[in-house]
Amino acid sequence: MKKSKLKIAVVSAALVVAAVTGTACASPDNGTTTGSGSQKTQTEQNRQVEGDEGDEQGTPRLIEADGANVFPHSLDFDPRSQTFFAGSLGQGKVFSVDTDGKVTTHIDDPELVSAQSVLVDRERERLLVSNVDYGTAERSRPEAPFGIAGVGSYDLATGEQHWCVDLTGVALDGKQHLIADVTVAPDGTAYAVDQLTPTVFAIDTDGNASVFLRHDLLQGDLDIPDFLNGVGMSAVDWVDGDLLIIAMADGSLVRVPVDRPEDAEKVELSAPLAAPTAGMRVLEDGSILAVSSGLLTGEPAQIQHVEPGEGWKEATVTVTDTVADPVTSDVTVGPEGTTYALSGGLADLLAGLPNDGFTLTPVTTGLTR
Repeated sequence: MKKSKLKIAVVSAALVVAAVTGTACASPDNGTTTGSGSQKTQTEQNRQVEGDEGDEQGTPRLIEADGANVFPHSLDFDPRSQTFFAGSLGQGKVFSVDTDGKVTTHIDDPELVSAQSVLVDRERERLLVSNVDYGTAERSRPEAPFGIAGVGSYDLATGEQHWCVDLTGVALDGKQHLIADVTVAPDGTAYAVDQLTPTVFAIDTDGNASVFLRHDLLQGDLDIPDFLNGVGMSAVDWVDGDLLIIAMADGSLVRVPVDRPEDAEKVELSAPLAAPTAGMRVLEDGSILAVSSGLLTGEPAQIQHVEPGEGWKEATVTVTDTVADPVTSDVTVGPEGTTYALSGGLADLLAGLPNDGFTLTPVTTGLTR
């Protein structure tokens, strides 16, 4: 059973992280900066210095975003406008972030409680956003956490809603749901994964949704003490060969053939991804980069390259980089082929504390550019 008294639970989880990492938190009116968006580690300071000195040569630099209390879990990058788009768990909005860290509201839809996953669908000039409710957002119903689970489609340029579908009404199972991530196939079908049940949803371009797959392999078994039990699917990507690659929070990967979803099977990995796996992105060669949060250990987040064998039956995992902030939750492409990891200040959100921004850290993918 999922924890229902989240306020006590999330404070407990955040204090564990803060004790290990030394995160400093203060009220917003005393001039003290707070959380991961403002307090850089020595590694991050070194990277920023190197980036500032190397901008003319194209060295990627640390981006300090100025969005107070945004608390993003996911982001994606639009190369045409040179803009990152980040969802807000705290405010239920989607923000645009330029390469200098300026944050602007892009989507403010009253239907969004918390915007967890954000995906730029460049082919259709839209943003796909997953709608969740941990019970901690401005628009939350604290007495009924995880009662909201959906996906919305929004105009990439204007932020106008095309549709917003309620997937709890599609599942019809009476269970709590949390849409952790969404990806899109070449035909425009969106696939959304549920972190709290072993359910994958399919949504067509008009917003018509159905249950695509329920499978025992997708049942979660990772427990986050005093927060969530049975955490399952955490990220999904579509890859060539009409496959969905689903990351489980426990560090395993599952391959799902889109035309035969019942044939889902685990990918044989050379080593498991570190747990909990939080986010992924497909690289230009068809391999995947994944980030694993240090939420449970307090250790730096791990950036891992997953190089597949034929048909994604097996894959080789190597650690290519780390991010000092343990609570790092996503990776995305950036300007000129760079890759950035997102540290959204989520420890502060879980503890009910304010935060003055978030950080995008350049990371190494393991590919030669």
